[in-house]
Amino acid sequence: MAERRDDETESRRILERVERETAPGGASFIVRAAKDARDRVTAADADRADPIEYWGTRIGRTLGFIIAIGLLVWLVYVATRGG
Repeated sequence: MAERRDDETESRRILERVERETAPGGASFIVRAAKDARDRVTAADADRADPIEYWGTRIGRTLGFIIAIGLLVWLVYVATRGG
């Protein structure tokens, strides 16, 4: 009986979380994705006590982002050039 109650509690918790994430009044998917991307590039998860790791992570992720955007622009240019 206790196991069934735990399953029901877990199910309710999951359903409430899904409802919060998909609620019209909540943050949209695009806003959350933009925030996650910003946190990723600015190294929000890096250890701030170690400045070398923090700045190295920020620089590496920023360069990776710039290179990815550059490759995307190049791909669109090549694809639309008709060549």
